[in-house]
Amino acid sequence: MTQRYARRLNVLSAPKAAQTLKSIKRGIEKESLRVTPAGKLSQQDHPAALGSALTHPSITTDYSEALLEFITPAFTDEQAPLKFLDQVQHFVYANIDDELLWVNSMPCLMETEEQIRIANYGSSNIGHMKTVYREGLGLRYGRLMQTIAGIHYNFSFPESFWQALQDSEQNSDSLQDYISEQYFGLIRNFQLYSPLLNFLFGASPAVCASFLRGNDHHNLIPLKSSHTLHRPYATSLRMSDLGYQNDAQSNLNICYNSLENYVKTLDHAIRTPYPPYQQMGIKAGDQYQQLNANILQLENEYYGNIRPKRVTQSGERPTLALQRHGVEYVEFRCTDLNPFQPLGMDQTQIRFYDIFALYCALKESPSLNDESLKRIAENARNSVMEGRDPKLVMHTEQGDQVFSDWAKDLLKDMTAAAELLDSNSDQRPYSDALQEQINKVDDPELTPSAQVLKTLKDNDINFFEFAMNQAKHVAQHYKSTPLPKDLELNFKSLSERSKESQQELEQASTQPFDQFIGDYFK
Repeated sequence: MTQRYARRLNVLSAPKAAQTLKSIKRGIEKESLRVTPAGKLSQQDHPAALGSALTHPSITTDYSEALLEFITPAFTDEQAPLKFLDQVQHFVYANIDDELLWVNSMPCLMETEEQIRIANYGSSNIGHMKTVYREGLGLRYGRLMQTIAGIHYNFSFPESFWQALQDSEQNSDSLQDYISEQYFGLIRNFQLYSPLLNFLFGASPAVCASFLRGNDHHNLIPLKSSHTLHRPYATSLRMSDLGYQNDAQSNLNICYNSLENYVKTLDHAIRTPYPPYQQMGIKAGDQYQQLNANILQLENEYYGNIRPKRVTQSGERPTLALQRHGVEYVEFRCTDLNPFQPLGMDQTQIRFYDIFALYCALKESPSLNDESLKRIAENARNSVMEGRDPKLVMHTEQGDQVFSDWAKDLLKDMTAAAELLDSNSDQRPYSDALQEQINKVDDPELTPSAQVLKTLKDNDINFFEFAMNQAKHVAQHYKSTPLPKDLELNFKSLSERSKESQQELEQASTQPFDQFIGDYFK
């Protein structure tokens, strides 16, 4: 245990400081494809009963019209996000007729890119902008990549938590500047340690061959039949570069050493033209096909596995919100849908994410240089493609270390963080969650990725058959347990209000779209 980690644990073990951990907030954003009973991507519009995808607070779409996204509020009750998500899914299943929700991260049976309908958000300027942005993503990277689904975990410490640490360190910065600096420290540690998350929770070691039709550059191998492609020790093909080859982003060096550098490097990418995108053209005729011809159209186009976040005002760019008000929370973006869990994840995983976030926040977090960034990228690639290989080696500043030893050392060091989180409970839920992860390192066959491959082999089925079986099983669970009437009425009311809000936005959108886009990027 390092000196700073021990000192900060000691500060937070004081009764008043420990109480601040009760005010940790966490929320979930979960994506799921709508598919037909035959397992093909839905060609239907976003169901009207689910409200407006533009303005509904909890049910929207991500890239395509068929890629649903469910958003929970941020809760201090650690069990509340999954409870709320469960209610949302009950409502959704009751309103998608005979369609299913795909429960795997890697997509369903794919035929052509043209069948992937880009999400429609109506005729308002902000709605049209969201659609054009997605047109641009398809133009730049292809639409297939955009059908991959995942879970984002939003996490924040209360101000009182940071205040306790700042006071103990006699730091004279403004509280918000201190908070932003500490969140960037958390982010740097997250990048160093995230291969552990890929190993523990990665659940996409295989993919339907239809996803890679026409792609001869992958290094996957058939599993029993040509219908399923996999890597024997893969953990998360979702987090690999499968189907995603982009020279523009591969050369980006987004800096996480400070808020100022992060905003500066990200803003540079948004304002720097990229010749191949210029050749594509911003418009085809008089129709926009991308928002601009720069390296990134928007901040969200940068595919990091964690993001610093701040709730934005309508029309406010994320980097400007961060620059003006500082970091409010972080978003973990490396979570696969676990096909064995109806909600895609469970409470044990949430508790471990809390431990992981606390650990990353309390540990020393040196600045990252080119050499350390190179190690991080290589470790990330290796952990998603070969994460369960007993011979896998992690590259660290101290030298190479066998992954299992590295993971055990890391988890052992988290024991004190888990115990601190348990200090507000009569039981040991966090320590128990930590022990479950230690068990996975001891026996990698317990990991979701290993369980997926085991199920395919034991039942002699391909990925598509497995995914369909799981989707039908989850659908049956939800369709057989209706939502309580009061909750159903509440969700119906939210849907109707969201439609009204979209209409109001459309009526208020009188500014020409060209001018609207110009003003947005000023």
